[in-house]
Amino acid sequence: MDYRNFMRYLRIEKRVSAHTLAAYTLDLDQVNEYLSAEWGLGDPEFPKTLHLRSWLISLMEKGLQARSINRKISTLKTYFKFMIREGLHPGPDPCRALQRPKTPKNLPRSVSIGSMERLLGEGLPQDFIELRDRCVVELLYGCGLRRAELIQLQWQDWDRSNAQIKVTGKRSKVRILPLTKELTDILSHYRSAWEQCGSLNTSQCLFVTKKGETLYPKLVGDIVRKALSRVSTQDQRSPHVLRHSFATHLLDNGADLNAVKTLLGHANLAATQIYTHQSIEKLKEIHRKTHPKG
Repeated sequence: MDYRNFMRYLRIEKRVSAHTLAAYTLDLDQVNEYLSAEWGLGDPEFPKTLHLRSWLISLMEKGLQARSINRKISTLKTYFKFMIREGLHPGPDPCRALQRPKTPKNLPRSVSIGSMERLLGEGLPQDFIELRDRCVVELLYGCGLRRAELIQLQWQDWDRSNAQIKVTGKRSKVRILPLTKELTDILSHYRSAWEQCGSLNTSQCLFVTKKGETLYPKLVGDIVRKALSRVSTQDQRSPHVLRHSFATHLLDNGADLNAVKTLLGHANLAATQIYTHQSIEKLKEIHRKTHPKG
């Protein structure tokens, strides 16, 4: 399968992130390799349903999780839909008969409000890197940011006078998020420290490494794991846990679901509703412990 036009479409028209582009490339590379090795298919031949189904079965036999297989099916469906629409594939769509394996519904893990209060209640560090790490955690939790959104932040995105910050999310969608007074004060403190680091402040990125370069995903993950390990023993201590915690704590305190959807930058309400399940479980536990018939 030749997917150069498809990748150009994703990059230029859909403006997907580099991470998403890499995922599509990986999936299509893998299916091409399989089709060539097992079925002898190559350009300009297109696979049929039985070819694609056999590839998916081989992935299952290797122990690949249902969630990962479903992502690969989504890649195939998007690819063939594009090819048929552009007249680059004669049809019919070979993905139409593919069935997605069921995936377990794993509820998002979150850190308790008390744990976050202990973590963010600590005094501000004086060391610049430690202060940067504190601001990373504060913004991820205080605004419910994705890791990629945090990394892309620049100083020009912060509107100090209006206590808000501009965030560029998936597919370059921009949203304006409010900042609490505490978070604004911490950012102001961090800005002052940043300005004093002449060797680091050549970049306009909000967060930089010791060498003045833009933060990279693994470093953000390490920062969050180190911070959460001080207040939580749970296995999941990733940046996304802070995003989960942000949403769950808002809903637990009565926030409107549509408002949380907007703050998170979700495209539809269904993506936000998963957080209500965790809140419902909390209500069930309270009911069980306090109701006379519980």
